[in-house]
Amino acid sequence: MEDWALIRRLAAEGVPKSRIAERLGISRTTVIKAVNSDAPPRYVRTRGPTSFTEFEPHVRALLAEVPDMPATVLAERVGWTGSIRWFSDNVRRLRPEHRPVDPADRITWTVGDAAQCDLWFPPRRILLEDGTAKLLPVLVITAAHSRFVTGRMIPTRKTEDLLLGSWELIQQLGRVPRRLIWDNEPGIGRGTRRAEGVAAFMGTLATKLVLLPPRDPESKGVVERRNGWFETSFMPGRTFTSPADFNDQFTDWLGKANARVVRTIKAAPVDLIDADRAAMLPLPPIPLHLGWRNKIRLGRDYYVRLDTNDYSVDPNMIGRMVDVAADLDRVRIRLEGRVIAERQRVWARGMTITDPAHVEVAARLRRQFQQPRVRTGDGDDLVRDLADYDRAFGISDIEEIG
Repeated sequence: MEDWALIRRLAAEGVPKSRIAERLGISRTTVIKAVNSDAPPRYVRTRGPTSFTEFEPHVRALLAEVPDMPATVLAERVGWTGSIRWFSDNVRRLRPEHRPVDPADRITWTVGDAAQCDLWFPPRRILLEDGTAKLLPVLVITAAHSRFVTGRMIPTRKTEDLLLGSWELIQQLGRVPRRLIWDNEPGIGRGTRRAEGVAAFMGTLATKLVLLPPRDPESKGVVERRNGWFETSFMPGRTFTSPADFNDQFTDWLGKANARVVRTIKAAPVDLIDADRAAMLPLPPIPLHLGWRNKIRLGRDYYVRLDTNDYSVDPNMIGRMVDVAADLDRVRIRLEGRVIAERQRVWARGMTITDPAHVEVAARLRRQFQQPRVRTGDGDDLVRDLADYDRAFGISDIEEIG
């Protein structure tokens, strides 16, 4: 390297090539090659045959059919008996040549056209009512054009809670995006299948549901990048005492986050959301009947079940048909349209929520049922005159046989 640099410097100064060769003790041909080359000389080892060479065509043939076939399986198929590490290194070199190419287009989001929906699972357990801690999903909806973000923590990934959360976040937007883009979330749908109630929800909003095919992350990259941003910008240093506390902190932080300039669009979401809303659809004029709904006959144990939890009801309603409904926060039990019980919804699993007044009523009714019935009179009222039966059957005028 040093000789090459010195040769080129001397040649640039006009020193004859023969003198350079004599001064450095090298041949004139070497000097000529150094002057004519654009890069310093380097040793390149000529690749020769190795123990893998005879197996390479067979490995390529298998990779052409199954590009992700593990190296251990390939070694077994081609009969390799040497070092598995050496074999794996060669397979790693060949594999990219046989994987299918998946180009990613740059997507332009028009005003009011779409909102991307996703579930984010914060990497921190949230304390629940029974003292346990659990990882809970956060539903996030991001307007694709303005990058305006709305989100809230929900109890489950079930369809009822997903639709309740979606409606709440859409109301925060104030308008309905023309398309709601989801990945293959079971509570919403997969492929051509829609979860029960999803089609009616989309129809009421007059919007279109788009379920993305597998391996298409670019079409939902706006919301997924924000999920990663939440973990690096919102989560560090925070503690949460309950789901409600998480939602309060998250909502407050989103207000500040939406005011920050997004590098890709060179604007803050709050500055673009009005134009986004203007191109969106209006909110439906009719109320949406969403959430958990069931109609059951109240059993002897006077409890109704909602998402693995049991809630007590007034025992006086035993045997009657009651309507059970719940949203993200409250559970309501109605009898003929009248609310007979209302409790805060519990997010923990397998709990029994009992009203002490219901226990007292049940004890009183049980004592009344177990008390023996008191007979009135001396029992003569059980004896009936046989003439009553004669008159009932129309034989009261038959003469008495002597």
